[in-house]
Amino acid sequence: MTPQHQVVSLVVPENANAAPGESVPSEGHELVALIAARNEEAFSELYRRTSSLVYGVALRVTRDSVLAQDVLQETFLQVWQEAARFDSKLGSVRGWLLTIAHRRAVDRVRREQSSRDRDTTYGLASIDRDHDSVAEVVELRAEHRRVRAALETLSPLQREAIDLAYVQGMTQTQVADQLGIPLGTAKTRLRDGLLKLRESIGVSA
Repeated sequence: MTPQHQVVSLVVPENANAAPGESVPSEGHELVALIAARNEEAFSELYRRTSSLVYGVALRVTRDSVLAQDVLQETFLQVWQEAARFDSKLGSVRGWLLTIAHRRAVDRVRREQSSRDRDTTYGLASIDRDHDSVAEVVELRAEHRRVRAALETLSPLQREAIDLAYVQGMTQTQVADQLGIPLGTAKTRLRDGLLKLRESIGVSA
């Protein structure tokens, strides 16, 4: 099984909270050279020695264990693919790994935030209501930053209902079932939340 496939099944190392100051053994440069020559044993050994460090950095940036695991896998996949580009004259193996992990983690956080912003804005803009124009107003005038700030003004119950309906794509009936509340209560919670968003964003009816 090649590292391209192997890396998909890598698990979070037991020593996931290892301090970032732990040094990579001096043989690290040699391991990377072997990896560049497609030596799978060298790849496994480098992973064994440094995965805790990489995962720790990823977790501190993403603050999410699932995202950190993804970053861990992406980092070592990049190591396998780009080992030949490593130049020991420019820095240590440890520094190289941390740079890759940090960049991957930051990119992943930005992608996740961008996706949530798009989903929230789309959900607010596409609400199906006969007597209220909030959806059209949000679609035309609300910017992502303003929507995010407005969401923070909602109560936890309102925010939860809106998240289920317009981020996770549930119908009003499904929202009611998910929250264990009557359909009328779910509709009211969504309506009040959207009215609060309109007020916070500063648009007029």
